[in-house]
Amino acid sequence: MNTQVGKLFVISGSSGVGKGTLLKELLLQHPDLNLSTSATTRHPRPGEIDGVNYFFVKKEDFLNSVKNEEFLEWTEFNGNYYGTKEAYVKKTLSKGENLILEIETKGALQIKSKLPDAILIFILPPSLEELEHRLRGRNTEDEESIQNRLNEAKREIECSKNYDYRVVNDDLKKALKELEEIINKNLNK
Repeated sequence: MNTQVGKLFVISGSSGVGKGTLLKELLLQHPDLNLSTSATTRHPRPGEIDGVNYFFVKKEDFLNSVKNEEFLEWTEFNGNYYGTKEAYVKKTLSKGENLILEIETKGALQIKSKLPDAILIFILPPSLEELEHRLRGRNTEDEESIQNRLNEAKREIECSKNYDYRVVNDDLKKALKELEEIINKNLNK
C-alpha cells in the first residue's frame, strides 16, 4: 500500500496570462500530475463531461455543502457557484497522487489556510500593458469587461505576494521550464 501522500499545487493567474496553455503543456509532460475537478452549479457546455470537466451539481446541493463546510474553497461568479470539495482533494492526496488546482487567488488563500502544505504558484503577465494587449487580442470582450479584468488583475497581482512562487509568462517555453522546476523541486522533498 502507498503510504506516500501526494502534493497539492495551486496555480492562479489573471485572465489572459496563459495559465491554461501552461497547464496543458505541463500535464502533457507530467502524467504523474492530476488536474483537480471542481464542483459547479452552472450547466455543462457542449462536450463537457460530469466528473471530468466539473462535478455538475444543483444549486441547492452546492449550498448545502457550503453549509456543511465540505469545501476547501468556493466562490460565486456570474450567478453560478464553483468550489473544491475537501473530501475529493484529501482522498486523491492520500492515494499518493499529486494534484493541481487551477483557481482564483481568494480560493487559493482559503486552501493555504486549511492545508498549509499546499504549494501556491502564481502566473504573472510580463506587464499590465502586455496583459491588456492579450485580452484585446482575443476580440471576445467589450471595453467594460476588459477594464474589469484589468482591475481584477491588479488586485490578483497584489495578492500574489502571499504565494510560494511567482512565474512570469513572457515566454511560454521559459515559463514552462520554471514551472516544471518548481514542481520537481517540491515533489522531491
